[in-house]
Amino acid sequence: MKIRRILATAVAAAVTTPVVFLSAAPAFADTKPSPSSTQKPATTQDDPDEDMPTLEELRAAVALAQKEYDEAVLDLAKAKDDLKALDKADHPLNVAVTDAQKAADAAAAKKTAADEALAKAEKAVTELPADATDEQKKAAADAVTAAKTAADEAAAVKTEADEKLKKASTALADAGVAASKVVGLAQKVKTAAAEKLDAAKEELAFFEEIGEECTEDSAVKVALSGPKTVTAGQPTVFSLRVTNTSDHALDTVNAFANAIRQPAAGEEIDEETDFSKLVLPLEWSSPDVLEWTQFTEEFDSIEVGKLAKGASYDVKLRLTVDAKAAAGKGVVFAYGEYENNDGSCGIGDDYADLTFDILAADKGDKPKPTETATPTPAPTVTTGGNTQTTQQGGSSNTPVNGTLAATGANDTLPLGLAAAGAVVLGAGALVVARRRKAGAQA
Repeated sequence: MKIRRILATAVAAAVTTPVVFLSAAPAFADTKPSPSSTQKPATTQDDPDEDMPTLEELRAAVALAQKEYDEAVLDLAKAKDDLKALDKADHPLNVAVTDAQKAADAAAAKKTAADEALAKAEKAVTELPADATDEQKKAAADAVTAAKTAADEAAAVKTEADEKLKKASTALADAGVAASKVVGLAQKVKTAAAEKLDAAKEELAFFEEIGEECTEDSAVKVALSGPKTVTAGQPTVFSLRVTNTSDHALDTVNAFANAIRQPAAGEEIDEETDFSKLVLPLEWSSPDVLEWTQFTEEFDSIEVGKLAKGASYDVKLRLTVDAKAAAGKGVVFAYGEYENNDGSCGIGDDYADLTFDILAADKGDKPKPTETATPTPAPTVTTGGNTQTTQQGGSSNTPVNGTLAATGANDTLPLGLAAAGAVVLGAGALVVARRRKAGAQA
């Protein structure tokens, strides 16, 4: 099973698990679910860690696929050589056809001669003089009989020779058809082997790209702040702070962010759900990248770069809900990762999330906020050892020791819905899928 398919299945299971989904959207349920310690998981829920292959397994898969491809290449080359060999004069089937043709030609010549002899003998009978003796008549009749016997024998030999030639020619033709089919099948096998090899290499590259050997730690913390209501059709800006909480500088830091619309009440969510349709357009800008930059599959991260010990990096996230969108709820989430020049790397062991209400576009009347539309103060960043706080926004070297986000919802809020949005984050989906298991065991 391909890694991305595993992740998508894990994400779907996370969304459809009652304890996750109901606690993620309590407004959609009349009653609260039982505590996670007593709630039984869905029987069909996949465990991503059980299905996820290891680096060694992926490398072994690439090696096996490479071997099968190499064998397919050799088989195809042999099949082509076998087909070309049929055109050579010394090929056994060609030799058989040649010999059969010679025998057929010789038999045909003998039959022709025998037929001519029979015709001559029959003519001699008709040309006997009127005063021919009985002995002469008998000799002429015997000659006809002998010529007819020879002609019949020559005809039989020719028929047999022609049959042998036909069989030899058919065998050669059939061999050509069979050899051509083998070439075609070998080509298909090679193509399939090439696709399998490419897929295996892709999975290995994806595995290495997401840094499977990187540990999950708290070196990179992220926090989100912003409004609690978003009006459809109007850009809304959120703030993302990325902080190095380790005891040393981090050479390369990246942040990932996404936003999704929560499913509406009664909306069916299952493994066939296209979560990409829930994704909300999100752009980012930073002190180093002033223009608004859209997240894409190819460029799905915010390149923070080097981050000193205790330093923070602030990013603006701009969200624009479609103007025709109906009222509902949404969530923005983010996480960070790092890689150092010495090869060490890590993925944030937690991620930030912030929920908001989506208000329908103003059609002339003042929009009516939902009951949960009351603004919540932006999260604060607490300095170690004292009670001073710094409001999010702008550059700061203040270390983060506090919570990742102030959402006003319980801690399990993003597990299902954030996982759905993580599908389009690529590497981030693995982290979310794994965090789901960790959260379930907590």
